[in-house]
Amino acid sequence: QVQLVESGGGSVQAGGSLRLSCAASGWMYGSYCMGWFRQAPGKEREGVAAIRTGAGSTYYADPVKGRFTISQDGAKGTLYLQMNSLKPEDTAMYYCAADRGHVCSFIITAGQFWGQGTQVTVSS
Repeated sequence: QVQLVESGGGSVQAGGSLRLSCAASGWMYGSYCMGWFRQAPGKEREGVAAIRTGAGSTYYADPVKGRFTISQDGAKGTLYLQMNSLKPEDTAMYYCAADRGHVCSFIITAGQFWGQGTQVTVSS
């Protein structure tokens, strides 16, 4: 069974930085996608950034391009999200997700693996 555990959330002021981590265990082999989604109160969950293992291709949602960087420690299976120049609109619960491909297109569907989330709060 795949398990994803997020950490690193917190409260920061606008312009600050945070680094989220997602520890993966019981993992799949071969090419797969891991990514970060977020959900603000009253809003739908949306994709933020994703990475395809093997190729190392990365994908970013427009609102975070140039500010967020996704990376993965292949040896440990840990996913990271470096968030810089944070804005109040980045405030949300951030979730780690993984599957064979839909995550890289920011598509939420059945059969994906999800973590429990970590809260990010950005104050102005």
